[in-house]
Amino acid sequence: MLFLIKKFAVVPQRQEIKRENVIPNGLMKKCPKCNSILYTKELEKNLNVCSSCSYHFRLTARERISLFLDEGIFEEFDGALTSDDPLNFVGYKEKLDKAKQSSGLNDAIITGEGKLGSFLVIIALLSYDFFTGTMGSVVGEKIVRAVNRALELKVPLIIFSTSGGARMQESIFSLMQMAKTSAAIGRFSDSGGLYISIITDQTFGGVSASFAMLGDYIFAETGAAFGFAGRIVIEQTIQQKLPPDFQSAEFYLEHGQIDGVIHRRNLRDTIKDIIDLHINSNGIT
Repeated sequence: MLFLIKKFAVVPQRQEIKRENVIPNGLMKKCPKCNSILYTKELEKNLNVCSSCSYHFRLTARERISLFLDEGIFEEFDGALTSDDPLNFVGYKEKLDKAKQSSGLNDAIITGEGKLGSFLVIIALLSYDFFTGTMGSVVGEKIVRAVNRALELKVPLIIFSTSGGARMQESIFSLMQMAKTSAAIGRFSDSGGLYISIITDQTFGGVSASFAMLGDYIFAETGAAFGFAGRIVIEQTIQQKLPPDFQSAEFYLEHGQIDGVIHRRNLRDTIKDIIDLHINSNGIT
């Protein structure tokens, strides 16, 4: 008996290939204000300002130096100063070590001198990427040393502020920096020095209650939020809702608390023009 055997070709099962749209890390950023998707390189070209809504992304201290001073040239002072743990606060040393590793800084501030146009200036810059820019003993000490250096050289002092406030892990040692920095700036002012304070997003607590609000000129970047206590604390205290723009740079300008709100692209030229107005033959106001 014969059987007819049919040959069937073996067709492999078709597998569905999943294709994921993988975007390399760091290629794009999302604006937290308007939700626009921005190319990182284009954002950097625009000084880290959103091209859609002018939201000012937070900068590190070193990024500000490169944007603000001539060719980013900067001579740093007291870079080796580091915070101690005077109260043996649980976990503080570990948090300091982590902040140093992530930010590349020894503490939340950089101080030094550089050129702005033809003018030599002493500059101090808080950096939010180190412990949210909180003010401890090192921040206060470096501010005072920067003030004294500006007084010695008879040149303008510029401080960029961004901070979560006084550093609670240092308790009273942190709080006393408010008086210490304010007294130093008072001496500088009495000697005729020009101090320009530039407030950036965000600046709260002991920093806003001391040197940040003591400038001969007090400016804020567009959209910067600052104040002493935060919105939630204030609303719970007074049992009232606050205006949507409360504690914004624009709100404070409208209520006469600061001298101007400056877009980042105009900041360098504006400060240079102010120094030019004040400088005399001795190099100080």
